[in-house]
Amino acid sequence: MILVLRALGVGDLATAVPALRGLRAGFPDRELVLAAPGWLAPLAELVGGIDRVLPTDGPDRLPWPGPPPELAVNLHGRGPQSHRALAATRPGRLLAFANAEAGHADGPAWDDDEHEVHRWCRLLHRYGVPADPADLTLRRPSAAEVPAGATVVHPGSKINAKRWPAERFAAVGRELTRRGHRVVLTGSADERDLAARVAHDAGLPPEAVLAGRTDLAELAALVAGARLVVSGDTGVAHLATGYGTASVVLFGTVSPARWGPPPDRPRHRVIDATSRVGHGMDWSGVDGVGTAATLAAVPVHEVLAAVDDAEQAVQVSGAVAA
Repeated sequence: MILVLRALGVGDLATAVPALRGLRAGFPDRELVLAAPGWLAPLAELVGGIDRVLPTDGPDRLPWPGPPPELAVNLHGRGPQSHRALAATRPGRLLAFANAEAGHADGPAWDDDEHEVHRWCRLLHRYGVPADPADLTLRRPSAAEVPAGATVVHPGSKINAKRWPAERFAAVGRELTRRGHRVVLTGSADERDLAARVAHDAGLPPEAVLAGRTDLAELAALVAGARLVVSGDTGVAHLATGYGTASVVLFGTVSPARWGPPPDRPRHRVIDATSRVGHGMDWSGVDGVGTAATLAAVPVHEVLAAVDDAEQAVQVSGAVAA
């Protein structure tokens, strides 16, 4: 049995897809158990090849009830806490980045500037397990009662510094509606008020607010069938990458070189604001609600121009496919 730790969020799991598939292909006859938050189980199902999810809210709460796994794989972080949590399960072997504090020298060195997808593929390669960083495509969810062909505007993020100002999301939603897009607002239950405010300021009806009204499987179905996604650097952007849905993603705290969609995928447009103010890592907030100074420097017209580019790329790629 193989135990894999990735007890993080939607985007984190989506970026680990190639590594998880590499493990599945490398050990086809072993049970593959993913230690991750239980609410991510629907997304784990769309990754494919994962036999079961062990509900885990973090490396300090890894509830391993079984016998020692044959192999434990740390796709969670650099350690030492995550290394120690997996070592406590007494695995036959631990695959992880080298970490002297955790007493683990058998692994490659951590690189802070490495793209998250490539990071975990490189880890597996070091241990002789091939993984293709381009293998990001998610399975399409079964039919769900969500709008097809909608434009998804996602104004929220768990990290306030990653939020573009709400009034600018509203301006984008208003203009896209004028152009004929069916705009819907997504987010968590905690972000419902934010989405409702954006919808109101954009002149959208209350039913356009889907924040807090979709579970993870429904959100995935919505993005899979969407016309376009506009968001900050958060989980829904990674779903757009996984489904090849045209997207515009704003980065203001972390470089897209570390977390952005692959540059060879033409349907995605990245607005990299990280170098516009200071050194691009201002998490302190400048507008009273925690938006990074870098994102506050991004104007509405730049996002709308990126939308035009992304939609043009869809038309070109569709013409080539035809």
